[in-house]
Amino acid sequence: MNFEAVKASLVAEAERLEIQEYDVFFMESESRSTETLKDEISSFSCGVSGGVAFRCVVDGHMGCASTECLTEEEMKALVCRAFDNAKNLESKDEAVIFEGSKEYPKVSACDTNLPSTSDMKEVALALQKKTYAESESVTDGTQSGVFAERFSMSFLNSRGLSLSHSAGVGGAYVQAVVHQNGESQSAFDFCVGVGDADTENLPKRVVEEALAELGAKEIESGRYDVILCGKQMRAMLSAFSSVFSAKNAQLGLSLFRDKEGQTVAAECVTLVDDPLREDCPMKIPFDGEGVATYRKNVIERGVLGTLLYDLATAKKKGIPSTGNGLRGGYAEAVSIRPYSFYFEPGTETRDELFAALGNGLYITELKGLHAGANAVTGDFSIESAGFMIRDGKKAEAIRSFTIAGNFFEFLKNIERMGDTVHFGMPGSFTVYGSPDVLIRNVSVAGK
Repeated sequence: MNFEAVKASLVAEAERLEIQEYDVFFMESESRSTETLKDEISSFSCGVSGGVAFRCVVDGHMGCASTECLTEEEMKALVCRAFDNAKNLESKDEAVIFEGSKEYPKVSACDTNLPSTSDMKEVALALQKKTYAESESVTDGTQSGVFAERFSMSFLNSRGLSLSHSAGVGGAYVQAVVHQNGESQSAFDFCVGVGDADTENLPKRVVEEALAELGAKEIESGRYDVILCGKQMRAMLSAFSSVFSAKNAQLGLSLFRDKEGQTVAAECVTLVDDPLREDCPMKIPFDGEGVATYRKNVIERGVLGTLLYDLATAKKKGIPSTGNGLRGGYAEAVSIRPYSFYFEPGTETRDELFAALGNGLYITELKGLHAGANAVTGDFSIESAGFMIRDGKKAEAIRSFTIAGNFFEFLKNIERMGDTVHFGMPGSFTVYGSPDVLIRNVSVAGK
């Protein structure tokens, strides 16, 4: 069955059961990836998935059921399962079927066709060859890969709302392993896009990073001024992103509860959630509940402007949803998540940040971040690596030290922001980004 037939069957069954309020979410995706080892293709995978979810309101409760079996008989059973689930729920959250936003952003069409298998393999092998050619120290364990994924989704509900959207993303990555004098180091990086311009500098960048980490020394414990590189600051934002969820705040699981309109960060900090960011391949004009998405400053010049809301949490607050009720797949429940979530850049280059720091640490690696972070309290203790900064210049590599602190205090203590935002790899429609940040007086446990 195509989606039009699925829709007709579901609507007919809902009418037969006299269900007045419901919505339908249909999603399909296709992915391909290939990876190299030494000078050969070591793996290739492809997959197609898709299905439909039906939600309905019965006696004020929302029931949901999903399936990937798109037959007429299964559509009837799907509606019945959702109906039964709603009758057996005891949630106190008020169920909401959205009437629709006044307008929806226009998202430019993107190419959602996946690259051919032969093209992907060719790019992966070329990356692997270039990576080995960068240095005689590159050794076994080095890998290159190419990935691509596309999504298409449709949404409709009993209030006449009907929406559809398609998006896709692709890219390449390199993990280089280098070995010198009995010591090995590795580095990883990626790019979005698989054209010549996208991948040209990737091997060189990764190999240089791995080589720079050779010969790392241990440091003494103490309190240091630090620059946290953009890659690691975005990882920290990812680990603590749940504190910006209105649901967590309403449940008492975020210290940002009742803090909207208050200063929660340094004045140089502006945190943006932008589902329509121009250079993001995974734009999305509506969320999993049919609410229009839009750019918002979650923190603006240090002030918490808004948390992220879905329909249920917005109803409790008495405000409109921020359009952050995402569904990562047809079978996933609505959950509050950001889109393109990043700290706005400042004006200083990395070298200018080093000069402003004077003496301290440049942290380029945080190990086991999610395991070492408590999103409820904001506390973290994380093994780290990076480089010394001496007289405003990057010096020797350092390793095996632990930084400890509190995310909420970190936000208040950021002194400067770099001028370039470093974005991570998209995960569905969520991606994190940050520039380098300068923070003073951080607790460090070394040797």
